[in-house]
Amino acid sequence: MSLCLVIDDMHPSLPAYLEPLGLTLHYRPDLRAAEVPAALAAHPYEGLVVRSKLRVTRELLSHGPQLRYVCRAGAGVDNIDEQALADAGVTLLNAPEGNRDAVGEYAIGLLLALLRHLPRADAEVKAGQWHREANRGEEIGGKTVGLLGYGHMGRAFARRLSAFGCTVLAHDHDPACLPDAYATLVPLAELQARAEVLSLHIPYTAANHQFVNEDFLAGFAQPLWLLNTARGEVLDHAALVSRLRTGHIRGAALDVLENEKLATLDPGQQIRFEYLRTAPNVVLAPHIGGWTAQSYERINAVLARKLAAFLGVG
Repeated sequence: MSLCLVIDDMHPSLPAYLEPLGLTLHYRPDLRAAEVPAALAAHPYEGLVVRSKLRVTRELLSHGPQLRYVCRAGAGVDNIDEQALADAGVTLLNAPEGNRDAVGEYAIGLLLALLRHLPRADAEVKAGQWHREANRGEEIGGKTVGLLGYGHMGRAFARRLSAFGCTVLAHDHDPACLPDAYATLVPLAELQARAEVLSLHIPYTAANHQFVNEDFLAGFAQPLWLLNTARGEVLDHAALVSRLRTGHIRGAALDVLENEKLATLDPGQQIRFEYLRTAPNVVLAPHIGGWTAQSYERINAVLARKLAAFLGVG
């Protein structure tokens, strides 16, 4: 019997996917983060399934000495100390394939909302206002869209952009990143010289903290429309607000923020958030890019496939 502890809410299909692999699930989404170490210590768990409830640290791993794998139900692994897992001989499995299509579709929606002023137009009509000319928008077709990061999410967005007749450029720092039919891989300087739209698809790591900052944005040759469906911490929000004020950024659609716990904003974050939430050329959403009914189940399927390969089952 191989025990696996699940500490976050998962699609109810999870047992049907994992129990055929010989796993016994202890499904405990009721556990608070502070209670997880004791739960790990209480049973000989070989597996741990998490979303974003807690950080998987070296200290946490010390409470689960028999852990063999940690499954991150989603794409980002910024809440997991990968070096600590490697040192402990614990394998990390995540599921970007599970929600990449959701993010790709959603990024198209954000871009359309931004270019066509949809949130503003909706609010105006609901308020009894009818401003057609003020809401004249722009088309995606013909624009040059730059993607910073060309992994699962960037590729899913590029695939959908291909139907709009725009030019898609992508830059990825990983030399092993391969081109495909939907985007042209270019050096960063070329991306900055040509892009009219910038979409962020890089993971959050210490090296990527505020990677998109004032100096980075100053390198672009023309005013930008900016999308962020990655992580809020990769974008310097002070630089973003400054460039929105000057028009160097024409508009921004943000699915993620520098601090998503809005009740805990520090004074600087509060000032920036107040500007963003009231700016007519900014679209905000609560980190829902990969959050669909379909991706909720598909993540289980991806994790099951990867776990089967890891366990040598089937």
